[in-house]
Amino acid sequence: MTHNTPLSPRTLHHLAVGRRRLMTAAQLRAHGVLAAETNEQCRPGGPWQQLLPNVVLLHPGPPTSEERLHAVLLYAARERTSGVNGGAAGGLTTSVPVQPGREETPPAPAYAEAMITGLAALTLHGFSAAPPLPSLDAIDVLVPRLRRLRTTGCARIVRTTALPTPVQVTGVPVAPVARALADAVAELTDAGAVRRLLTEAVRGGHCEPAAVVRELNRARLLSRPHVVDAVDSLAAEGRALAEQRLYRMVREHGLPEPVWNVGLSLPGGTRLGGVDAYWPEHGVAMELDTRAHRQQDDDAVWAEHARKREHLERLGITVVHLTPRKLRDSAEHQATVVRTALMAAGDRAPATHVVVLPRY
Repeated sequence: MTHNTPLSPRTLHHLAVGRRRLMTAAQLRAHGVLAAETNEQCRPGGPWQQLLPNVVLLHPGPPTSEERLHAVLLYAARERTSGVNGGAAGGLTTSVPVQPGREETPPAPAYAEAMITGLAALTLHGFSAAPPLPSLDAIDVLVPRLRRLRTTGCARIVRTTALPTPVQVTGVPVAPVARALADAVAELTDAGAVRRLLTEAVRGGHCEPAAVVRELNRARLLSRPHVVDAVDSLAAEGRALAEQRLYRMVREHGLPEPVWNVGLSLPGGTRLGGVDAYWPEHGVAMELDTRAHRQQDDDAVWAEHARKREHLERLGITVVHLTPRKLRDSAEHQATVVRTALMAAGDRAPATHVVVLPRY
């Protein structure tokens, strides 16, 4: 049997036997199934159905959630060509035609330039606030901006100038949480749904508030009032979580107990600013950067932060700067940084005496 010889009805039936019963038109041709035979099998009432352009579901019943995900990826992925038998879209290549009576186990798909994003991606990431896959009418798929694709059927095309590195979830390439959140929020008008998703992203440890806000800003979503309100809640949620990690780091790694969340002033009343922790006997302050500000505010906020830090250091106060991500990913190392600063206090001139007050 040559590459262009149509397969027998027995072989056509065999193609539909497998865990994921999907093929592209290119894959079917690689199996020797001509376009006319595919059209015949996909006729109304036939054994196959065309789920998306050039994507064939090899059974007549409704697709499973897994089949819908992979169908969308097969539709959106850049087609790869590797010889006469390997021209399979989305990297699901086949080296030889399937032999009748013998089940084929295809290699895991490597979908080129396509990944699931939006609500479907959040569901795959394990978000309880995201809807179950069967309830989604459309599945968002992220592709490069210049790809010639259109939204159709259950595939909703989302374009980007730069594809992020996907995360593999049960064999499916999925956009990172922050990007998936931005793509989901772009389609949502329910303020409560947006707030629940953003809160779960931070509370569940999926990503930091700053990463979420960067993606929302990049998607130009921060002009929407219900998104701005959700971001304000996100910042408060992120700070509370980061403070819990900070308290845990100090206690679990045996650091001296500081005075927490205080304001510093010179004896004459000049305010120096607030810090998250201060060791008066060592002249060491610690600041936790939980900023999740909108982009237009970042420069001014950061400049003020830098001025405060420089002023404290001119007074002989060592300032240790921590981020929520560092606390999450390397708490032991951050504790070492703080301990080193405390130990170094004895080797330098005493810091200027400052007044410690409740944070203002």
